[in-house]
Amino acid sequence: MTADTQPKASRAGRNLPAAIAVGLALGVGLILVLAYVPRVWFAIVAVAIGIATWEVAKRLREGDRRVALIPLLVGGQAAIWVTWPWGPLGGFVAIAITVLVILAWKLFAQGLTEAPHEYTRDVALSLMVLCWLPLMAIFAVDMVQQHEGRYRVFTFLIVLVCSDVGGFAAGVLFGKHPMVPAISPKKSWEGLGGSLVVATAGAVACVHWLLGTHWWIGLILGPVLVIVGTCGDLVESQIKRDLGIKDMGTLLPGHGGIMDRLDSLIPAALVTWGILSALL
Repeated sequence: MTADTQPKASRAGRNLPAAIAVGLALGVGLILVLAYVPRVWFAIVAVAIGIATWEVAKRLREGDRRVALIPLLVGGQAAIWVTWPWGPLGGFVAIAITVLVILAWKLFAQGLTEAPHEYTRDVALSLMVLCWLPLMAIFAVDMVQQHEGRYRVFTFLIVLVCSDVGGFAAGVLFGKHPMVPAISPKKSWEGLGGSLVVATAGAVACVHWLLGTHWWIGLILGPVLVIVGTCGDLVESQIKRDLGIKDMGTLLPGHGGIMDRLDSLIPAALVTWGILSALL
């Protein structure tokens, strides 16, 4: 492929046509699932978390950081699925059991006669992945079981899409002042402002028309999700910078891997669950 025929990245560093096509396909699929079979949301989250866990573990292992992949995959899936009958408490118990399994797994990873290599580091990284992905996913799946659950999930996703669109547009059109150039050079204060404006408007609209409650809740939900989502994105950017990689994976053209899409979603799921549970 010549330089003239290669897909061109946008000013924001993405293959924009591919990113839009993938985003629209995912969005339409989620709308149909939540509208007609909302419990399938459990399967969607479980598959996404499983792939993201594998992506992160693979990248860490490429840097000779040997996380406990099998306990992370099995325990992560257990934490998501037991939330269906037993709620967050069931998920917390599954996470706690997984912690114990990881401690033992890494202790005997080299066998009974050889001392484990970098035990503290690898256990700490394994627990980071466990808290970063499956633990946050508990709140994403439990949300759909609450009153008007499908609309809570819709609100959560729509606000983050609004944040992404607003930040992308404002960043491309007006971005001149880098926000954290040492971590993510393409993020600008202008982009953050666009995210805040569009996401807050989307949150107010969703809270009023989808959830049928006080519009002012959107004034809280929108800015908080922008801040949390931005921090989640920056956390993953710094981890990728530490590992010397651009993306966690290549499964989604124009986006990277599944983890590259979940970086802002998973912490925002916890915050959405908390705000809506407290105020609705």
